[in-house]
Parts: sequence; C-alpha cells; structure tokens
Amino acid sequence: MSARTPDPDIFLYDTLQGRKVRFVPSTPGRVGMYLCGPTVYSDAHLGHAKKEVAFDVIRRTLLHFGYQVRYVTNVTDVGHLQGDADEGEDKLQARARLERLEPMEVADKYFWSFVRDMDALNVLKPSINPRATGHIPEQIKLIEELIARGHAYEVNGSVYFDVRSWPEYGKLSGRKLDEQAEGTREAVREEKRDPRDFALWKRAEPGHLMRWDSPWGVGFPGWHIECSAMSLKYLGEGFDIHGGGLDLQFPHHEAEIAQAEAAGHAFARYWMHNNMLTIGGEKMSKSKGNFTTIADVLSQHDPMVVRFLLVSSHYRSVTEFSEEAFQSAQGGYRRLTEALHEVERRLPTAPERDDPALREKVAAHVQEFEQAMRDDFNTPRAVAALFGLTTDVNAALSGEVGRPALEAARDAYRQLGGNVLGLFAEGGTAGPDDREVVSALMDLVLEARQNYRLQKQYAEADRLRDTLTRVGVTVEDTKDGPRWRR
Repeated sequence: MSARTPDPDIFLYDTLQGRKVRFVPSTPGRVGMYLCGPTVYSDAHLGHAKKEVAFDVIRRTLLHFGYQVRYVTNVTDVGHLQGDADEGEDKLQARARLERLEPMEVADKYFWSFVRDMDALNVLKPSINPRATGHIPEQIKLIEELIARGHAYEVNGSVYFDVRSWPEYGKLSGRKLDEQAEGTREAVREEKRDPRDFALWKRAEPGHLMRWDSPWGVGFPGWHIECSAMSLKYLGEGFDIHGGGLDLQFPHHEAEIAQAEAAGHAFARYWMHNNMLTIGGEKMSKSKGNFTTIADVLSQHDPMVVRFLLVSSHYRSVTEFSEEAFQSAQGGYRRLTEALHEVERRLPTAPERDDPALREKVAAHVQEFEQAMRDDFNTPRAVAALFGLTTDVNAALSGEVGRPALEAARDAYRQLGGNVLGLFAEGGTAGPDDREVVSALMDLVLEARQNYRLQKQYAEADRLRDTLTRVGVTVEDTKDGPRWRR
C-alpha cells in the first residue's frame, strides 16, 4: 500500500488499560498482530464476519500509515469443547460423528468454507494461518514450563492451570478471583484443586478420536493453551496487538495471559476487542441457534454491501443485523461507487486544466478520513468523510472537471475506500490500463446502442441494454447522452 514513514499518532482502545492510548509498537515501523480465528466445525456466521472485517480494517489502516504488519490468525481444530467448558465433547469430534467424517475432514471442509467467505468479503489473507493440531509440541512445552514453575498440576492424565498460584488472573476482564463464581463458563470437575482452574491438557477417554502422546499420557490440548503457544511462536515475546471478539475476553483471553506470563513470557502489549453483531437485540451465536451464516447472507446481498454495513459501525459498537440495515447500506454503497465510476469514466477524455478548488476539497476529506482512522479506527467517521467527498465530487461532475482533480478524487476513493476500508474489491486489483479498456469498450457499446436508436432499431438497442443489465451495468439516458454505471 503506502511507503510513507510510519505514523506516530495512532490511538487505540486497550482493553487491558481500559482506555484509549497512543500506539507505540515494540519495534519501530513493524507491528505483530494476533487474532483468535475460527473453530472450524461449521459454517461461519455474520458475527464472525464482523470480527474478521474489523481487524482486517485495523491491519489495512496500519499498512496505509506506513507500518509493516505480520498478521497471524489461528485455526482451532482441536480442544474447543461444547459450551466452552472443560467438560463435554470436542466440537469437531461431535460434528465428525454427525456427518460421519474424520475430524480432520470436518476441519478442512469448514476451513475452506471460511476462506471462501473471507475472500468474498475482501479480507486480506493472514501472514501466517497456524492450526492448533500442527502445534502440539509447542503446547506441551508451554505446559511443562507451567508445571515446572508451580502454576499447573497433573491429575489422572489431565493438566490444569492453578489460578490461585497467579494473583494477576482476572486483570484483563477486571474480575477478581474471589469474586468469580464457581463454574463460571467452566464445568466443575472434582479432580481440580479449585473449580476455577482450567484445563491445559485433557486425558483422552476411550473412543476419543483426537489424541496425542504426551508426558501425562494420551490426550489433547485445552482450548486456551493453543493461542498462547502459537502467538509466541510466530510473533515472539511482547508482541504488539492481540485481538478477538468481546465474548472471548473471559475466560479465553484471560487464560491466555495467565498461561504465557506465568510461564515467564512477556505477552501481548495491547488488547483489542470488537463488539457483537445482534439480531433483534440478541447476540448472534451458534450455540443458541441465533445466527445467519455468511454464505446465506452473501447469497442474497452483494459482499461489498455486507462489508459496507459492517464498517459503517465502529468495531467497539454493537451492529444490528436487519433487512432495513442492509437496504440503507446498499443505498450508501451505491452512492460511493457511482461517484467513483463516473470519475473513472470521465478520466480518459478529461481536459488537462486544473481545478484547484476541487483538489483542495479532496485533500481536506482525505485528512478528515485519516484523522478518523487515527482515532481508534473510527470507521463511521471515515465513511462520513467519503460521503463528504462524494457530495463535492458530484457537485463538480455537473460540469466539466480537469484531469488532475479527477485523478485526485479517484486516488482518494481507491486508497481510502478501497485499500483501507476494503470496499472496492471488484476493481481493487485492476490497474489504470484495465479500467481504461473497460471504459473504451463501454463507449463503443453505448455508441452502437445510440446508432440503433437513431435508426429506429429499438429491439436491438434494448437487447444491448438488457445484456448490460444482466452483467450488472445500468444505462441511463440523460440530456447529455447515455451514461453507464455498475
């Protein structure tokens, strides 16, 4: 994206400190980010889309402001038990039994489904996408370190973290240990010393399909240990940003911090959490059956309209899912894209004269957009800046506009709306030559249609128009001649 000098004035909300702080990476110019990724036992829902798009925008913003970013997102394919507790069946194993597949077949099936969803939503691929099952040795090593330091204990082939040995447990969520109710999101197991202790390694019962050898016998890792092990492996100690959904703050992220730091490793310096997506005021959740899959939504709506809906609310705000919200997003997105396409349509034939007033307005909207993104990645304000840009551009397009101003407007849309917010996937990889070819071909098509109309061959003119409509191009007849838009 940009080769600019890294911007020192980015502020983000750090959950650990409970306030907005200036972002200072541990290594100047470089950022290490870890995001808790999907548990691949079923299709992803729209709530997952909010998380992925939110942190994709954060990553894109850091790139735009000149940082190099290593972005690691894990894949949970073992250890996440039903109900998020220490008891119950592994979610992948339960799905494997239901679909009569091997657990790894389930993991691959839903991993690639997730990848397709993310591609459709124009989410950049991670720098590294590690799987929990591929990092069993690292998890075992971390557990051994915790046992050696007196923060974990083995019972009957299972290993538990001793929360009372780590007084800082609860610092992320603000929950003091003595105030935590027994069994909070963790099933009480008699072999634990304390019901709030959580599993690092679980003994595999007979018939359990997912099992590995360990110093404590045949078993499988707990859900929390995988993220501590993989983030440290690929980002190193004291990496910059750890992200995830607000629902993971406790116990998952709380446990991650305790495991890593109790083992003697500096962990994430900043913690960021996105808020939930709701349907009818209720959090979207697979376990409650209150969810809509990303695939279902994309079968009914343009993926870029879905993304526009998600970035129109702040990542720390609740996003309400409804048909009314989609209708509003569709109108807003159309307004931006129509202005962009009209700018690009006019560029090849635009006069070389300058329009300094418009260029100054474009620069002001760019500054407004960037200031919004410096302030805890405030996408609603950034989108408002794009709408302000569109108002000024549309006013200018009522007359003739010179090439320099059109190029400035195009670059603003493409760099800010495209590269940062990720909203223009259909043209995001096309170069200027590609767009000029499309524009030239469309001019020929419209000229042919106009000739048919002049010769009163209306059926042929309508056939051209209907063909364009089928591929998503709308033709409008205006007093200045026909115009087209996607």
